[in-house]
Amino acid sequence: MTGRVFTKLLFSFLLVLCIGTATLDFTVRRIMQHALYRQADALDGARARELAAQLARTAPLDLPQVVAAQALAAHADLTLLDRSGRVAFRALGAAEAGGDRLPVATPAGPYTARFLFAAPEVRSTLSLLRRDLLAASLLALLVATLLAAFLAQRVARRLGRIVHFAHRIAAGDLSARVEEGRLDEVSEVAHALDATAARLEASFRALDGSRRELAVLLDSMQEAVIGISPHSQVTWSNSKMRAISPSAVREGRSLVECIRDPEVLRCVGIAMQAQALGRGRATSFLPGRVFAVSAAPMPGGGAVAVLHDVTDVERAERTRRDFVANVSHELRTPLTSITGYVETVLDEDSLSEQAREFLEIVLRNATRMNRLTADLLALASVEAGDYRIKPQAVRADTLIEDAIDALAGMAIDSGVELERGPAPATPVLADLDALNQVFGNLIENAMKYGRSGGRIRIGARDAEGTVEFTVQDFGQGIASEHLQRIFERFYRVDKARSRDSGGTGLGLAIVKHIVLAHGGSIRAESELGRGATFVFTLPRAAEAAEREEAQHSAATLSALS
Repeated sequence: MTGRVFTKLLFSFLLVLCIGTATLDFTVRRIMQHALYRQADALDGARARELAAQLARTAPLDLPQVVAAQALAAHADLTLLDRSGRVAFRALGAAEAGGDRLPVATPAGPYTARFLFAAPEVRSTLSLLRRDLLAASLLALLVATLLAAFLAQRVARRLGRIVHFAHRIAAGDLSARVEEGRLDEVSEVAHALDATAARLEASFRALDGSRRELAVLLDSMQEAVIGISPHSQVTWSNSKMRAISPSAVREGRSLVECIRDPEVLRCVGIAMQAQALGRGRATSFLPGRVFAVSAAPMPGGGAVAVLHDVTDVERAERTRRDFVANVSHELRTPLTSITGYVETVLDEDSLSEQAREFLEIVLRNATRMNRLTADLLALASVEAGDYRIKPQAVRADTLIEDAIDALAGMAIDSGVELERGPAPATPVLADLDALNQVFGNLIENAMKYGRSGGRIRIGARDAEGTVEFTVQDFGQGIASEHLQRIFERFYRVDKARSRDSGGTGLGLAIVKHIVLAHGGSIRAESELGRGATFVFTLPRAAEAAEREEAQHSAATLSALS
């Protein structure tokens, strides 16, 4: 590369020198030729006027001899013309002299004398000048060529150092420097490149440090993490993933060769194809273990998947649910017996007032215990991993009408008016039995805690991809600090009032799990003194089907790639 630069620079210098030398030679010769001819013209003019003055004083009979003598003496051709322009006398005196002829005309008495002077000294002078200029030009060109070669070699050597620096940087050697002195623009470029290389070196050191810290952090995680390229190839993984994976996890291998669990592939497919967070539960990745899978898209393409071992958590949760369900089930029989015996005894007329009061307290608490065990069994059922709903397409307004019709009698007994708000005819995916339980718990909750408002409004409206259902009361409302916790098990805003009303603190938790099982969400909105509104969403039937088909296609594409 530097050889080509040297050749180009040298050729450029020589071309400029040759053009400059040729231009100078041509210009000097033209100037000298013009000056010599002007000088000769001035001298010949003076001689012609002097000879013409002699001819004017010569007698007519002597003119032929005088004209011939003057032509020979002046080395010029002399012609005398009369007033009519005809040649009167003519003599040739420049035949022996070569070179150019310089014409001069001047009046000579009654005639006009026309001279043609020979100028051999002009040509010889110009020839001598041309020879000297050529020699000087060749000498100057030789010296300039040597100087140009030296300068070109120096510039090429400096550029060669820059090229060598660029090759070292391209090869990954960020410690390379040009180390050029401050001479000219090339030096400025070299210093700028050195500064850029220094910044790159610092940046890469920082990135390498961050990468090492990230690698240590990932390897120290209890979760298995794997990165996938846009072409579904493994780009990196932490030690946990390599340790638990049944197949060898190596960079560059296809994801389906390393992980064959369909749920993991589905989540990764959602992240890569739909650019959305994919969540799932993998049970076949490692026999006997259950993993919570979370796959997120990467900004530059590809995805990252995290597998969290939840086997022990699910086992403990299942044990807790089984315990609650078993205890609740075992309590139902004695509680039913207690309730029946107490009701039988209360039917006796011979009871004293004090005994009747005691038995009514026992009956009230036994009834509350019955409701509590029923809610515990219901909650254990909806929280179970095998809890499944059977959704079908149902119009939103139909769901609200059925809920109002089913709870109209309870509303009349409570002295509360059920008000039907606006609702669209949009079909949603819903399990009718489960939704009846949702509306029943929400409306019953509104009757207990919003009775002071006198009415409950139930409505719905279309939202983006979903339908929002609302159950609104106009009671005293809920303080903001309770809104995020009221869906927790056994959480009560006003514990004393809840016990008096017979609530178990599990109704809203049951509602939350049923709504989440439908793929919806639930929240509470309230302002003290203005009632409370419970809002839950259900997916539209068409959008849910399209989303399920898209997720299935993404998982299929990911598995095939």
